[in-house]
Amino acid sequence: MSYEAFVQKRIIEPLQMNNSFAGQSRITDKSNVAVPHSSESGTIKTIAPFEDQINGAAGGIISNAADMAKWMIVRLNKGKYGADLKSTLFSEKNYREMWRIHTVEEANPNPRYNSHFSGYGLGWEIGDEKGNLKVSHTGGLPGMLSIVVMYPDQNLGFVILTNTQNGGAGLFSAVANTISDSYLGLDDFGWTDKMVGWMKEDKNSGEDVTKKVWEKVAASKNIKVKNEDFIGVYKDNWFGEIEVFEKNKQLWFKSYRSPKLNGPMAFYNANTFAIKWEYQAMDCDAFAMFSLDETGKAQSIKMKGISPSIDFSFDFQDLDLVRVQK
Repeated sequence: MSYEAFVQKRIIEPLQMNNSFAGQSRITDKSNVAVPHSSESGTIKTIAPFEDQINGAAGGIISNAADMAKWMIVRLNKGKYGADLKSTLFSEKNYREMWRIHTVEEANPNPRYNSHFSGYGLGWEIGDEKGNLKVSHTGGLPGMLSIVVMYPDQNLGFVILTNTQNGGAGLFSAVANTISDSYLGLDDFGWTDKMVGWMKEDKNSGEDVTKKVWEKVAASKNIKVKNEDFIGVYKDNWFGEIEVFEKNKQLWFKSYRSPKLNGPMAFYNANTFAIKWEYQAMDCDAFAMFSLDETGKAQSIKMKGISPSIDFSFDFQDLDLVRVQK
């Protein structure tokens, strides 16, 4: 069975999470479903929901606060649920395995939390704050951001669901940290004001960088480029194939596996081009840096995001695109 069918049958149905669905396609009545939003264009606007099922295990669940409470309760009860906790969704052994650190990370450096450890379990961030175990995870798709936080020692859990992209992480972080601090007996840290200030600083820094890049592109528009040296199909063993082709005498980039990643390529500097994606709901424009052979013909491409504020899910820097013969 598919991942989505498994989640629906083995988790959502037993817990009677009646308003939760493993994928947009399973919702028959969408009249009361939140709509994603973005303000990347300068004004807030709705954007199309992310419906590709390749993301199922990373962000494919549609739910609400009441149903997420049922999920947190079974987690806090170590897999038990139902009347008198007589039913078992997962064993206590697996509960402990999921909430065991498998990848060590740096502990929270903020001294107010007196944290000693941090790491990644099986789909959970795990750490300690003021002597309390903390288990959490965020979720994100374009125009939708969320966070789940649990303190098992206090039998406490809460979820924050937002239907915004830009600033959403700052929003749920400010709210989540304020709620956490209140239960941990900490003073008011002014999280909202701090997050707003950090976000403005980050946004201004990112905008300064991208502005200078596109100004340099505009200043270089008359530089002649031999398009034929770059045209071709390139392949990354994980990401699959992309194509660089000519359209109206300009180079274009097109991904076969991620069709939203397509757009014109403009000369930037040396062997580097700036790509302006047709998809602009998020700030994710990228550099394409070509390696050439002795004849000047492109052999491979390395990439990276233009903005230092680019969302972490655009891992362009991990791609190793090598020319393939076709």
